[in-house]
Amino acid sequence: MAKALITWGGWDGHQPDKVAALFAKDLTAAGLDVTVTDSLGCFDDLGALLDLNLIVPVWTMSTIEKLQSENVAAAVQAGVGLAGCHGGMCDAFRNDVLWQFMTGAQWVAHPGNDGIDYRVRMVSDDPLVAGIADFDVKTEQYYLHIDPAVRVHAVCDFPVVAGPHSPNGPVAMPVVFTKLWGEGRVYYNALGHQANVIDHGPARELLRRGMLWAARV
Repeated sequence: MAKALITWGGWDGHQPDKVAALFAKDLTAAGLDVTVTDSLGCFDDLGALLDLNLIVPVWTMSTIEKLQSENVAAAVQAGVGLAGCHGGMCDAFRNDVLWQFMTGAQWVAHPGNDGIDYRVRMVSDDPLVAGIADFDVKTEQYYLHIDPAVRVHAVCDFPVVAGPHSPNGPVAMPVVFTKLWGEGRVYYNALGHQANVIDHGPARELLRRGMLWAARV
C-alpha cells in the first residue's frame, strides 16, 4: 500500500490542523496509508522518508533544521513525491533556501490581504486540470517568486489590487504548478488560506489530483 506522511504546524492562522485533516481524508479515500503528525521530527530519519510515496507539508513560516531539510530533499530526489498548498509549502521555512529551491516558489506578498475576488484560469492540457473550468475565488491572492523551471497549469492575473507592483503592468501569476526534483514529483497549489477555501469544488479536486500525481498512484 502506498504511504503518505502529512506534517502540520507553524502559523495557526492558516488552520494547519484542519488543512492536514482534509488532505488525510482525501488520501485515505484514495487508498493510501496516511500518517499525520504535528512535529518536524518526522524528517529526522531519512530511511523512514525513503519508505514513503508522498510527503505533504503544512507548515507556514516556522523554521526547519538543516538536516531535516536535507533529508526531505534527498527523499524527493530519490523519488518520493512532495505536494502542498498556499503558505503551508511555499511560505514554509523562510530561512531555508534548499526548501525554496526544491518546492519551486516563495511567497512574497498578498496585495489586499484576504477577501480578494479573482479568477483562476487553467492554462495547460495536463490531466491535472483536464475537465476543470476556470473558476472564481474570494481569498488571498499570492504573489510568488517562481522557479522558471516549473510547469504552470493554472494562473491568476495581477494586479487586482493596486500597489507598488502595478506599474509593471499585468502579469499571469502561477496558481498551480509542477516540477521535478531528481526522480521526485513536486506539486503546488497557491489556494488554501484556510480550509474552507479548498474543502469543496474545483480547488479541492485540483489538490486531490495533485497529491496523487506526486505520489504516483
